[in-house]
Amino acid sequence: MKLGVVGLPNVGKSTLFNAITQAGAECANYPFCTIEPNVGVVAVPDERLDKLAALYNSKKVTPTVLEFVDIAGLVKGASHGEGLGNKFLSHIRETDAIVHVVRCFEDENITHVDGSIDPLRDIETIEYELIFADMETVQKRSAKARTAAKGGDKKYLWEADLLDGIGKKLEQGIPVRMMDFDEEEREVVDGCFLLTDKPVIYAANIAESEIGMPHNEHVEAVKRYAEEHRSNAIVLCAKIEEDLAGMDEEDKEMFRQELGLEESGLDVLVKACYKLLGLISYLTAGEKETRAWTIKEGTKAPQAAGKIHSDFEKGFIRAEVVDWRTLLECGSYAQAKEKGKVRSEGKDYVVKDGDVILFRFNV
Repeated sequence: MKLGVVGLPNVGKSTLFNAITQAGAECANYPFCTIEPNVGVVAVPDERLDKLAALYNSKKVTPTVLEFVDIAGLVKGASHGEGLGNKFLSHIRETDAIVHVVRCFEDENITHVDGSIDPLRDIETIEYELIFADMETVQKRSAKARTAAKGGDKKYLWEADLLDGIGKKLEQGIPVRMMDFDEEEREVVDGCFLLTDKPVIYAANIAESEIGMPHNEHVEAVKRYAEEHRSNAIVLCAKIEEDLAGMDEEDKEMFRQELGLEESGLDVLVKACYKLLGLISYLTAGEKETRAWTIKEGTKAPQAAGKIHSDFEKGFIRAEVVDWRTLLECGSYAQAKEKGKVRSEGKDYVVKDGDVILFRFNV
């Protein structure tokens, strides 16, 4: 899964990206310092892996990962090619979801592209550029469908009317993610790869001095906006996350305790991204390797097995399943089996988050 990290210039976007991926995107106090997208593969923190690895004395521990892409800064008019707009829009089209970093801190030493701090204005600047790009896409698709309809197939007329209706709502400033579609309509919409259809997490970036304090008015405004627009919002300090990224585990823990942080911004962000994308992890454990596997919520056992290898799905016989907590309580897989805690599940079993699974297959 690929998440695009976006935001106006100088909101802390590259600082956050550096922190969560420990990558070295150049950070400078001027627009467009991030010209090519930087890609970082982030290990998803999962305490279950360490506990299972200790139980099995595993030689290798492999977490699941999310891919973050730091996308070049955007200005008003990007949909018409202003700034680095065209490049921005093409990169964002390739992502599964958007992490929109919003500046919620005052700092006279860091210039804002619009001269003042107003997170809702910033959000709408990017939202409207994405809406303008989508309007262009649906207009082109509608014209193409109407041309195809001249051949007598009424399906294309229906498609053109649907796209025209979406276009009218976009003109009113309504993003596609706020629109409702039935199954047939959804198929057409998915085929358009519309930018405002992508799920969004707003990352409200606050000052170091505001950690542990009641949220300021900017943060509250972002949270309200997210709630009203079928999105999520999290609060973090990109600068502190960047500082944490350069520390070893012991120092990180001490620093977090000093600041009164229960978990890092990375943990908060990753959990929010998982929830946003409807993802869960199942686990495989053994002496050789303990590993987490990412699947969509609602995935059935054979398809989950296919994540490991296509042969597992093709020759699926059954899945031997035990909850990770139960396995730890029993002390070993053999003990869990002896106590009747290991279930044998068939092809219709819907895999749950935290299932430890041994797949039986025959090819």
